[in-house]
Amino acid sequence: MTKAELRAAFRQKRRLLSEAEWQNRCEAISNQFFTLLPSKPVSVIGTFLPIESQKEVNTWLIVRRLWQEFPHIRIAAPVTNLETGTLENYEITPETVFTKNRYGIPEPPPTSSFIIHHSSFNIILIPLLTFDQTGNRIGYGGGFYDRFLAQCRPDCLKIGLSLFDPVDQIDDVYEGDIRINFCITPDQIWDF
Repeated sequence: MTKAELRAAFRQKRRLLSEAEWQNRCEAISNQFFTLLPSKPVSVIGTFLPIESQKEVNTWLIVRRLWQEFPHIRIAAPVTNLETGTLENYEITPETVFTKNRYGIPEPPPTSSFIIHHSSFNIILIPLLTFDQTGNRIGYGGGFYDRFLAQCRPDCLKIGLSLFDPVDQIDDVYEGDIRINFCITPDQIWDF
């Protein structure tokens, strides 16, 4: 299937999840993440913040646990620049006050947060609609994360979070698509 076909199919699959099923899957993904984390040397993690109306994976479960149990790890979240098609990442703390952008994405305030340079990240948690069995992912089609990930260090772990298992193949992958190293689903950690 093509990216457009898969986007439509997986948006629909998300919409059909009950609130309880969505929450259960998000909790399982968070628990899986913390089984992977201790095996990696980590000082800075970048994460997307969920568009809850789209039933994106609830990364707040991961963020709040990191703040409590791993206070030495710095966490950053992106601010989307729609004019340039880029992401700037800013440190977030329990005191950060977030505002939602026009897509409903919570963002930290750039004027009162510390910018985190793309070369600082050890791990990036990446939103996606689906992924395939070789580590290709499908986002929303804007290319924001592909442009950002292309600037990160080669050893930065790119981890997708998915409510569903992978599809066999994405038919129209192109050279500019950045593959993920891992994808965490409710039942498994996929290692590419």
